This record gives sequence, structure tokens and C-alpha cells, in this order.
Amino acid sequence: NTVSNLIFILPPIYGAIQTYKDGLEKRYLAAYLCLTAVGLGSWCFHMTLKYEMQLLDELPMIYSCCVFVYCLYECFKYKNTVNYPLLFLLITYSFIVSIVYLNLKEPVFHQIMYGTLVSIIVLRSVYIVLWVYPWLRGLGYTSLTVFLMGFFLWNVDNIFCDKLRALREKMPPVVGAVTQFHAWWHILTGLGSYLHILLSLYTRTLFLKHRPKVKFVFGIWPVLLVEPPKKL
Repeated sequence: NTVSNLIFILPPIYGAIQTYKDGLEKRYLAAYLCLTAVGLGSWCFHMTLKYEMQLLDELPMIYSCCVFVYCLYECFKYKNTVNYPLLFLLITYSFIVSIVYLNLKEPVFHQIMYGTLVSIIVLRSVYIVLWVYPWLRGLGYTSLTVFLMGFFLWNVDNIFCDKLRALREKMPPVVGAVTQFHAWWHILTGLGSYLHILLSLYTRTLFLKHRPKVKFVFGIWPVLLVEPPKKL
């Protein structure tokens, strides 16, 4: 459960470096780094199981989703513009959720607030791939499907934790390790979130008339390469 957080850490760092090299907008650099922060916080929590480290895991989930929302809703704006009302709204949302959660200490509250942001992201993504850039449906639906698979396995692990633990004790160690559904929740949600950033960045660079292309490192891992617009 600790090591599985590497998927939140290493690929987004690569994405942040590539975004910086391509000279793209800093909000996408922030999106990658926020995803890395989630991974680092989750790593610390699962390594120590301390409440303070749990906050480093859960609160960055809210902050990163707020950055995702901002990026996605600003895809069709002119370059170097700042939507101050939306920025203020998301910062206020993050602040209120943080204060309430620190005092309430209720996981369900965090899950509802996080789920609200995810729902907003999903609705905006569906709008983009259905009515704006339909050729991005493959990327959009893959991101959503992978994320939902992780969410499903997380719920299975929560509901049937005791039965799964007893079943793993009868399995060989390797089989028991690969059936840790919480670790698969990390892997699948990390991949789904990373693919979402690719979708958002692809949408943005298309609007700015760049030439984005998805390439696969070692034929496996997707990365976005962006070429500047052709000079007339």
C-alpha cells in the first residue's frame, strides 16, 4: 500500500518537467505537482499510519481536484488570463473543507467533498469529449473507467476487508500481495488522475492551436508531447 503510491509520484514529476520544457501554462505544472503531493502524503500515511500523515494524504486530494477543476474550466480561454472569481471560489472551498474536516474528523465529510469535486470534473470532461473534441473520447472514457475501477475495488476492500484478509492468509505470499485492493485503488486512481491531466492539457493545447501528440514511453506509459503552432 505504501509502494503503490509511486504511480502518484514518478509519472507526474515527469509530466511536470515536460510541461515546463514545453513552456506551457503554470497551472498544468501545478496540476502535476499536486498529484505528486497526494502520492507523497499517501506514502507517508501508509508508512506510518499516523493521523497527521493521514491529513497529508486526504487534504491534498481536495486541493489537487480544485486545481483540476480550474484547469478544465479554463481550457477555452485566451492564454495568460486568470479567472479570479473561480480561483477565489476554489480557494474558499479548500479552506472551508480543511477547517471543517480538521474539527469534525469525519471521513464521510471528506468523501462527500471530494466526490463533489470529482463529479464536477467528470461532467465537464463528458461535455468536452461529447460536444467539443469528440475524438478525445477514448482518452476521456479511459481516464474515467480506470478511476471508477479503482473506486470499485476500494469499496470492495472496505466492505469485505476481514473476509479478504482471512482469504489471503491461505494464499501464497505473492498472490496475497497482488490482491491488495487498496493498493490497486492507488494504482488505478493514480493512473486515472494522470490521464485526466493529459485530457485537460490536450484540450487546452488544441484550443491554443498547438500540436499535441500522445506518445508511449517504452510502448507502455502515455505522455503528451506538445509542438508550438506552425508559423504562417
